[in-house]
Amino acid sequence: MVGTGALVGIALVALGMVLTPGPNMVYLVSRSVTQGRRAGLVSLLGVAAGFGVYLAAAVAGIATVFVLVPALYTAVKLAGAAYLLWLAWQALRPGGQSPFAPQPLPPDGARRLFTMGLVTNLLNPKIAILYVSLLPQFIDPARGHVAAQSLLLGSTQIAVALTVNALIVLSAGSLAGFFARRPLWLRVQRLVMGTVLAGLAVRIAADRSRAAVALP
Repeated sequence: MVGTGALVGIALVALGMVLTPGPNMVYLVSRSVTQGRRAGLVSLLGVAAGFGVYLAAAVAGIATVFVLVPALYTAVKLAGAAYLLWLAWQALRPGGQSPFAPQPLPPDGARRLFTMGLVTNLLNPKIAILYVSLLPQFIDPARGHVAAQSLLLGSTQIAVALTVNALIVLSAGSLAGFFARRPLWLRVQRLVMGTVLAGLAVRIAADRSRAAVALP
């Protein structure tokens, strides 16, 4: 139903996006460092639920709404770009913080950890754009049912994202210790993260493409 090239393509896109610093990475690392791996993994379950919401919307053909209402798609992109700029400022501003050197946080219960992971992912502009604009590019109506293709491609993206994020959660404490012993590297990490976030925000805001959708 779905070609090997499409599966490999969406997997590579998913890998590139999950390795780019963004809201999910910031939240998962911060929570894992301040409250431990268990809290990070519970938060990751919320992130997984957020992916499920996007996948269900993709299978239901939500991208069609953005095609029919371009202004709504533009609003989503600009809101996401603004959020990324805010995260970039938090990293780059004088006295800004790195997720690997978080401020002490009161421990949250499992329900709140799950909810925050879910909300963080639902508000993640990278994921919204992936499902609204990029995923449909890998769908070929000639190969069969569009919804089934969306389900398989989206499941591939989720598998890649959750695997990488789980590795980030499990290694967050070690990374935090590494940066704590090397303040210069911590400043470099903040600079790189902030620059990447700002660059991604500008690229999203300047993008003039329209939402794409594959129709049966």
